[in-house]
Amino acid sequence: MKQITATGNTVETAIQSALEQLQTSEDQVDAEIIDEGKKGFLGFGTKPAIVKVSIKKNPVQDAETFIYEVAEQMGAPVQVNTEIHQREIYMDLEGEKIAMLIGKRGQTLNSLQYLAQLVINRESDIFYTVMLDAEGYRGRRKETLENLAQRLAEKAIRTNQEVKLEPMPSYERKIIHTALQDHKKVNTDSDGNDPRRHIVIRPS
Repeated sequence: MKQITATGNTVETAIQSALEQLQTSEDQVDAEIIDEGKKGFLGFGTKPAIVKVSIKKNPVQDAETFIYEVAEQMGAPVQVNTEIHQREIYMDLEGEKIAMLIGKRGQTLNSLQYLAQLVINRESDIFYTVMLDAEGYRGRRKETLENLAQRLAEKAIRTNQEVKLEPMPSYERKIIHTALQDHKKVNTDSDGNDPRRHIVIRPS
């Protein structure tokens, strides 16, 4: 039950009644007064107060529930550990079949991250960035991409030709750009449109 309309002799008692029925506390709800009620005179003309009380949306909780449900349906149940740093939300997944949720080169994890971000931001007044990790995969992937960047930069210099990388999400492209930004002999650019946007490494 997420929302209830309740009555009482006063607005306060109506809200209290709603809180008891929803089994929650006042800081977790939004209350809308539909009718403030009327005391009447000697018992005549009395009108009860009417309020509509709704449990506040918790977008982070919604995203966690979404991930739990998707993982369950994939046959790879997980635990989700969430940390919030201002407008950045880090969610780390743990589970016995975590490889299923990472997918080839992190594609499944990237898709889950994109969908979790949609869930969090669909009814939020603030835009949050979501980073979904799975048992340290992002750190290992970062190291792989940094090594790849150096290897392909050497190839571009050796062949004196541009080297195109496979399409990657923006934060992975950023890892490549950052890894080569101080390189004296190559330049990097992003080319193409999402989801086919990719990096090109060119000899200087």
